[in-house]
Amino acid sequence: MSLSHFDPLANLRVFEDAFTRILSEPQTNRPWSPAVDIYETENELVLKADLPEVDQKEIDVRVENQTLTISGERKFAKEDAGKGYHRIERSYGNFMRSFAVPNTFDTEKIGAEFHNGVLTVTLPKKEAAKPRQIKVEVKA
Repeated sequence: MSLSHFDPLANLRVFEDAFTRILSEPQTNRPWSPAVDIYETENELVLKADLPEVDQKEIDVRVENQTLTISGERKFAKEDAGKGYHRIERSYGNFMRSFAVPNTFDTEKIGAEFHNGVLTVTLPKKEAAKPRQIKVEVKA
């Protein structure tokens, strides 16, 4: 009679290996979502999106029905694929983010600038929405 060693964690190790392999391979078709900061100043709404290694030609900024949409694609460099990667954790492929824009901002005068991997979108406030000071008169 021969004795064999029983490994109760063998199935878990197979699952862990498969999961690690999925995460370490380039995911060119998985959607990703860039980080975005949104803040308001006295005169405008400013949106800043981190888009490192995204070509400016791949970025699309649109406003429809008071919804601002930023979309594009970050491509995986095929020529680097043979360099012996040990791990690839950054996401590649298409992305899309949409944000509701309040009616107090003028979507006709939207501005967009791309510098050092950061997309900055500005929407000026409508004149009626800007704060104004009202003089209070005292009656004698």
